[in-house]
Amino acid sequence: MPIGFFEKPTSLFDRLYRWIAIRLSKFSHGADAVPPKEALQGYRDAQRLANDTVLHVGKLLKVGMTEKEAAGLLEGYLKEHGSERYLHRPFAWFGNHARFDEYTSYDDYHPGDRKLEYGATAILDVAPIVNGYIGDVGYTLSIGPNRELDIAREFLLQLRSEIPRLFMSEMTPAEIWLEVDRRIAAAGYDNIHSKYPFCTLGHRVFRVKSKKGKERRLGSKYFGWFSVDANLAFLKFGPSVTINAENVGKKLGVWAIEPHIGWSGGGAKFEEILVVEPDRCYWIDNDVPHLKADGQLSHPVAG
Repeated sequence: MPIGFFEKPTSLFDRLYRWIAIRLSKFSHGADAVPPKEALQGYRDAQRLANDTVLHVGKLLKVGMTEKEAAGLLEGYLKEHGSERYLHRPFAWFGNHARFDEYTSYDDYHPGDRKLEYGATAILDVAPIVNGYIGDVGYTLSIGPNRELDIAREFLLQLRSEIPRLFMSEMTPAEIWLEVDRRIAAAGYDNIHSKYPFCTLGHRVFRVKSKKGKERRLGSKYFGWFSVDANLAFLKFGPSVTINAENVGKKLGVWAIEPHIGWSGGGAKFEEILVVEPDRCYWIDNDVPHLKADGQLSHPVAG
């Protein structure tokens, strides 16, 4: 299937996929269970390590550094702090790569040789596993001032404040996806998460078996994005694991929400964990970078 969201199926295969995904999304296979208090703390700890990682590496970014070098710093920090396992490998996207320009296949999403320029946006994204719990965050910054990023940050923070209300409404995940897409377009931005695999606005996080040692991946191409454990979990939960235009299933559970927007030459996102319970919906932690005072060099918009 081509990268991006299309209102109408682009092929017979796409039509069949959408038909199957809509029906299978109604079956969550237990992923909609509300976790106990100790599990929520586990997710919170994993998210805090992820935030510490992107904040630390964000301060090390320099003009001329490549995406691969930044991703290596992310991986190194996680390893130094006891986490070699992850949902997906660390990502770094600079400049127009932060809006996925020129990407023709999902293989292009891996960090590349693009160098960071002064004033350009940079997105850092990590998803460590800590004691079996997944924490997935995205963090956007710039080296030097970037007015477009400042404006985008204001929009994303407003969107963050509104997302819990959308989840507490009668909307299905598919309707939430379409509403967020509408708001992004109304603000004059491009919807970049529509270019993610399965056009996902967010995905479930879950607990996996705690293991020691380096994470295993399936090759270095598309499936190499994710660890073996993540691929197996996605297969188990099926279409109910992602928030996209095909998911008409349950909203209860623990989600990593990641709205990603773009404009000419740059992109920005935030990502953090949202807990959806029968009678309330809340971000798992408000101690996140994008709710704190800004610094001189980094302009964060994400957790």
